[in-house]
Amino acid sequence: MTTSTIDIPHLGGSTIGYRFGREYDPALPTMVMVNSFTTSVELYRPQFANEELLDTMNLLAIEPYGHGATRATYEQFTYWDSAVANLQVLEALGISEAFALGTSQGGWIVTRMAMLAPSVIKGIVVFGTSMDYESTASMERGCWNAAEFAGPSVDALATPVGDDWVVDADFVTAVLGAGLGENVSAEEQQFWIRTYQANYTGDAGRRRLRTSTINLRDRDGIEARLDEVTCPVLWLQGTADQVYSVANAEDGIARFTASPSAELTIVDGGQHFLTASDPDIADPAIRAFVQRWA
Repeated sequence: MTTSTIDIPHLGGSTIGYRFGREYDPALPTMVMVNSFTTSVELYRPQFANEELLDTMNLLAIEPYGHGATRATYEQFTYWDSAVANLQVLEALGISEAFALGTSQGGWIVTRMAMLAPSVIKGIVVFGTSMDYESTASMERGCWNAAEFAGPSVDALATPVGDDWVVDADFVTAVLGAGLGENVSAEEQQFWIRTYQANYTGDAGRRRLRTSTINLRDRDGIEARLDEVTCPVLWLQGTADQVYSVANAEDGIARFTASPSAELTIVDGGQHFLTASDPDIADPAIRAFVQRWA
């Protein structure tokens, strides 16, 4: 499978990276998938390989600003921009309604999509995410301190670099450790190092990576806005998640007060990037959600 691109007007004109699991079938419901911090559509390789999912729905992965093949004329962007861009991609592809799922940062992007376009987004599934910013309350609920993780990288990426620069393998290893735990195979680790170093190269790559990291650390929380989400919500949270806690998920799901259904599933031993670490649990949950609400 290869990543395609499509042009949209947002941020002064943007080229957005996306990938379908197979040829688009208008007779099937569509599930938009938004990847986690600094990964790409490759995060959803397990879903793209699942024939039961592909037979049930169109799988469409879209890369946020700062990630993969996505580029914009304006070099500053936020998660709101990625939500708007994703909606414009759907419009450009002629898809009038869709479900959306997101892993980690993808969770708060698809939630923003549901707020911005309730007539388009028919339901959201979020994995290992949070609706809070990096607040004191979040850390008191057992979540990480993103400043400790992202702050050093923001500083290290502040200086312009030459065309031969690529992101350091240690950065990739740190993200994989937080997302997938300690038992990442050498093959998987090398795959992601190659993918990152193809995506984040030269000074333009450094800037995209730095802005993505600033967005993670300094983002706005959306807890107070969650009563604007009027579609069904399913939240899966792993007990081994090193970034966000079960207590935080319990607090977050309760805030979707206007949703016709807001359910939390706890995944025993599940990691932060649940769609990649636990597809045997994530995929049936995705399929059942779409079948229920399509």
